[in-house]
Amino acid sequence: MIHTLKKFGLRATPQRMAIMELLEGNTSHPSVEEIYQELKPKYPSLSAATVYNTLEALAKVGEIQEISIDPQRRRFDPNPRPHCHFLCTHCQKVYDLDIALDDIPVPSHIGGFSINNFSLYLYGECERCSSKVNESNQ
Repeated sequence: MIHTLKKFGLRATPQRMAIMELLEGNTSHPSVEEIYQELKPKYPSLSAATVYNTLEALAKVGEIQEISIDPQRRRFDPNPRPHCHFLCTHCQKVYDLDIALDDIPVPSHIGGFSINNFSLYLYGECERCSSKVNESNQ
């Protein structure tokens, strides 16, 4: 982690190390606010700006990805590889979906536009919320 931060020109402060630790293997796609709230008790000098700036820097160099699936908040994914995301419109949780994006035909050019990358966001109800709705309708 120290090497990763230094590689991108960031000082390896305890706060930044904690942010990196929290993200490692995290599949909840946390927002700046969620990361800040989780780390603030242990790091009282942590600011939301530090969280935001660290995430921005890591996303800019491709170490993590920012996902804009949730219109209420910016979320971050420690998995920078292209993959599909699903937002449950009931509980607001974001999930990774195991869909091979390589299997989706995306042209390299449309009109005068050259396509370098794409994101696939799906919306609906997760299995848990869907079963709750079905139970309440019975």
